[in-house]
Amino acid sequence: MPGPKMTLQTQAVLRALLERPTHELYGLQISKAAGLATGTIHPILARLEGLGWLDSRWEDIDPAVEGRPRRRYYTLSPSGAEQARLALAGARTPIAGLLPGLRAEGGLA
Repeated sequence: MPGPKMTLQTQAVLRALLERPTHELYGLQISKAAGLATGTIHPILARLEGLGWLDSRWEDIDPAVEGRPRRRYYTLSPSGAEQARLALAGARTPIAGLLPGLRAEGGLA
């Protein structure tokens, strides 16, 4: 199965996830790390999960008790982390300098 289209936004999401590839992150954390709006990252996350690059789970809380909605946590699958590294290495458009505040190695400056 081919990988995702390597748009600048997809590259930013993958770099954010690769900062700590075994660590679970929820949407807002990924959004901030990638420097993108949550409405932009969620379709990307859904595509990556559909490709098997990401695993996700819903937080097990009672929203009424916590006073906030449940969070969906994402983590790169073992094969997804490797595929993400390879895809970023082969990306034709370097991301550094194209998205405000994003470092070449990923994350916010």
